[in-house]
Amino acid sequence: MNSPAALRRPLPVSSPTPIKSPQTPKPSERQLPLTNSSASKLPCKLNHRNWWCKTSTACATEFSSRLRSERILPIRASSSNGSRSISSSSGGEFRQPTAVEFITSERVKVVAMLALALALCNADRVVMSVAIVPLSLSHGWRQSFAGVVQSSFLWGYLISPIAGGTLVDLYGGKVVMAWGVTLWSLATFLTPWAAENSLCALLAMRMLLGIAEGVALPCMNNMIARWFPQTERSRAVGLAMAGFQLGSAIGLTLSPILMSQGGLYGPFVIFGLSGFLWVLVWISATSSTPDKCHQISAYELQYIQNDGNMQSVIKDKSKKSKVIPPFKRLLSKLPTWTLIVANAMHSWGFFVILSWMPIYFKTIYHVDLRQAAWFSAVPWSMMAVAGYFAGVLSDMMIQRGISVTLTRKIMQSIGFIGPGIALVGLTMARSPSNASAWLTLAVGLKAFSHCGFLVNLQEIAPQYSGVLHGISNTAGTFAAIVGTVGAGYFVELVGSFKGFLLLTAFLYFSAALFWNFFATGGRVNFDETL
Repeated sequence: MNSPAALRRPLPVSSPTPIKSPQTPKPSERQLPLTNSSASKLPCKLNHRNWWCKTSTACATEFSSRLRSERILPIRASSSNGSRSISSSSGGEFRQPTAVEFITSERVKVVAMLALALALCNADRVVMSVAIVPLSLSHGWRQSFAGVVQSSFLWGYLISPIAGGTLVDLYGGKVVMAWGVTLWSLATFLTPWAAENSLCALLAMRMLLGIAEGVALPCMNNMIARWFPQTERSRAVGLAMAGFQLGSAIGLTLSPILMSQGGLYGPFVIFGLSGFLWVLVWISATSSTPDKCHQISAYELQYIQNDGNMQSVIKDKSKKSKVIPPFKRLLSKLPTWTLIVANAMHSWGFFVILSWMPIYFKTIYHVDLRQAAWFSAVPWSMMAVAGYFAGVLSDMMIQRGISVTLTRKIMQSIGFIGPGIALVGLTMARSPSNASAWLTLAVGLKAFSHCGFLVNLQEIAPQYSGVLHGISNTAGTFAAIVGTVGAGYFVELVGSFKGFLLLTAFLYFSAALFWNFFATGGRVNFDETL
C-alpha cells in the first residue's frame, strides 16, 4: 500500500519549457530589443504586408542583424541629481547621426550661440575702424593719436587671454563667456559717452573691450570640447569661426548704414544692446555640459559621452584642483610651442592683411579698397565658407581612419602654405582684379588653420585647453602688433611693400615646416614631474 507521502509526491511529467512573454520596459529604461523572441513583436522593417510581423524567426533574425550592422545598440538611461547619464549595455560604438539629427541637435544649438557671440566679438572690434575717421575729424585728432585709439584694444587683448583661459579651465566656458560678452557689450555701449567726456575714458573703454574679448576663443574651445566628440570638433570649430569671420563683414558693412540712420554712435549702441540680448538667451537656453541639459535626447547624450576623449575631459575636470596652471611644464613640451608658433603666424598674417592691404592696393594699383564693397565682405565671407568646408573635410578624414595627427598636419599645411603661395602670386599680379583674387584666396585658405592648431588645443591637453589657448593667443596678439608696426618700418627702410609680403610668405612656409615636424594629435602628459 502506498504511503500518504508517496501519494503526495508529484509524478515526473515532461513538459515543454514555458515561453516567456516579452516584458514591458520600465519607464526609467529604454532599450532596443535585439533577440529573436522579442524581435517577433517589433514592427516589420522588411517590407512585409502586415504592420506587425508574426511570420517567421527569419524575419526577426534578419532585422536583428540589420540593427547590429547599423550599429544601433541597446542603451539604458537613468536619472540622478538632475543630471542624465546613459551607459551602453554592450560597450560598443554608436551609429553616426544623420544630417537632420546633427542639424537639430542640442550641440549644434550651442555652437550656433557661440558663432553669434564671436560675430558680435568681431563686429564690436572693427566698428572703431569705421568710426575712427569721423571721430578724428570731429575731435581734431591727429593721425598718430587715431592710431593710439585703435591700438588700445590690443593693450587689453594682450594681457587677458592667459588669465581668461585659466578662468575657463576652472569655471567652465558658459559662465566665463557670459561675463565676457556682458563686459565687452558694456564697453561698446559706453564708448559714445566716453568719447564725448574724456580721452582717458575712451582709452579705458577700448582696453576693457580688449580684456573682455580675450576670453572669447578659450570659452569657445572649452564648450566645444565638452559638447562635441572628437569626430565632430573640426566642423564645430568651423561653424563657430565662421561666425567670427562674418562678424568682420557685418561690422564693416552695417556700421556705415547705422551711422547714416542713427548718427556717429549708432553702431556702438546697437551692437552693445545686441550683446546684452545674447547673454539673456545664453544663460537661459544653454548648459555648461550635455548631462545638465534637460532638452537633450537620450541618443545624443550617449553619443557624446561614448567618446573616450570626452570621458577623459570630464575626468580631468573633476580631479583637477583649483591651483595655478603648471606653466613650466606646459612650456617644456614641443607640442605647446607648435601651438604658439602657429597662432603667432596666423595672427601675423591676419592683421597684416587687415591693416596694410588697403594701403598696398592704393599705392600699387591706385585703388581705394576702403570704399570697395568686396574688401569689406567677400574675403571674410570666403574665409567663413572655407572654414566650415575644412571642418567637414577634417572630420571625414578622421572618420575614415586617417590618424588625428596626420589630419591636423594636412589642415595646418594648407592653412599656411596656401596663403604663402597666394601672397607670392599677389606680388606678381599686374592688375587690381588679379591681385584681389589672390588676396581672397589667401584669406580663404587661412581658414584651414582652424582645423589645425585651433582644434589641436583640445586634443593634446583637454584639462588645460583654456590656458594653452591663452598662452598661444597672447603670442598671437604680440605677433600681430609686431607685424602691423613692423610692416611700416620695413617699407620705410626697404622701400617695398612686395618685399614685406615675400617675408610674410617665407614665415608662413617656415611655420608650416615647424608644425609638421613637432605637432601631434595625441594626448600629451603635462602632469609628469620634470
